[in-house]
Amino acid sequence: MLLVVDVGNTQTHFGVYRDGGDTVSEHWRFSTVRESTGDELGAALSNLLALRGLSFADVKQSIVSSTVPQLSEQWTTMAERYLGHRMLVVGPSVKTGMPIRIDNPHEVGADRLVNSVAAYDRVGDTCIVVDFGTAITYDAVSAAGEYLGGIISPGAEISIDALYERAAKLPKVELAEPRSLIGKSTVDAIRSGIVYGYAGQVEGIVRRLRAELGANTTVIATGGLSSLLVPHVRESIDHVDDLLTLTGLRLIWEKNQPV
Repeated sequence: MLLVVDVGNTQTHFGVYRDGGDTVSEHWRFSTVRESTGDELGAALSNLLALRGLSFADVKQSIVSSTVPQLSEQWTTMAERYLGHRMLVVGPSVKTGMPIRIDNPHEVGADRLVNSVAAYDRVGDTCIVVDFGTAITYDAVSAAGEYLGGIISPGAEISIDALYERAAKLPKVELAEPRSLIGKSTVDAIRSGIVYGYAGQVEGIVRRLRAELGANTTVIATGGLSSLLVPHVRESIDHVDDLLTLTGLRLIWEKNQPV
């Protein structure tokens, strides 16, 4: 069984593939804690596997991509100690099969590259990935399967935190579906501004990207906040795939196996 782990700034999303399978058998999310040790990660993984009748012994291989550098080391430590093998870490030395056409290829985030690999494998043509996470990222892939670069903007939760910190009279608001476009309370007004504001941003950026890449460019959304924001994005998103990153990790793991 293959364990795939995507460590984000806010959430860690991971899952398992049965031997030879191309569909995630089980997957889980938990909050990313930067101070987690390999032992703590091992305990969390063990408990979640046990809920599905699985154990460390079932996990024969693993791969991780991380936007939190210190946690990459802790996940690899966990794998060596509890899984008995060396975990593959997505980085400059790992084969992805995707040429990177930006000024400094080492700058591209592992998660963004993994998403792009999965999107191109699915579409086989020009495509854009919109990842609704701590940041909202837009990544473009050419018809030839080249990573062209992208766009990064602060995510919805970051904007809520900034608004609370900088405006003395505004409350801290949990991100949720607004009751209406015109808010009838301060909380509703903030939620409406965040949700519809980001929907408008996505529509505008995707429109500009399609003008540059081609009107038929496929757009795939993923990320923890996609389920909340995508329904308000009019005709800009073609597919929503919550498992896109996990799929990309499996594909990259396969590319790095001996022939």
